[in-house]
Amino acid sequence: MKKVCLALLACAVLLAGCLGGEDKFVREVTKESEAVKLHGETVRGGYDLITVAQLKDLQDKKTDMVIVDTMPLEASYEKAHVPGAVQFLFPIPDMNAWDTNETAGKTQEDYVKLLGPDKNKLIVVYCGFVKCTRSHNGAVWAKKLGYTNVKRLPGGIFAWKGAGYTVETGS
Repeated sequence: MKKVCLALLACAVLLAGCLGGEDKFVREVTKESEAVKLHGETVRGGYDLITVAQLKDLQDKKTDMVIVDTMPLEASYEKAHVPGAVQFLFPIPDMNAWDTNETAGKTQEDYVKLLGPDKNKLIVVYCGFVKCTRSHNGAVWAKKLGYTNVKRLPGGIFAWKGAGYTVETGS
């Protein structure tokens, strides 16, 4: 009886694994779509990409840079952000014209003040995850305002946490 129960349990686990997982080919279609979308945003925005490992390495080397978290202050930034990051809200949809209703009342001048006077300084912009485009808007606007060394961290805070790096909380 014990062997029968173990055999049934093993079959149930195998069956659950087969039925519960998304088909690897379907997952690849999703990945491809996200990759092409990200590439298009990057080309359109004129900025570069950076990985969490590359950003962490730059932090460890004490590289002079500004890291911008583009997510809502209370809902996201205060709960967890990349160490040293400063918060500046950007919307998810493309923001082709500056809209203070979408930036928590802040102006282009406020963004320039946050980024600083050195237009060649490294600016790293992130949001939550690859599909989120707040960081795209933040990077695009840094470029529009004349900053030349702008990088987007597409995996955002999710990838940062996923890599096991520490986060800061609060303002």
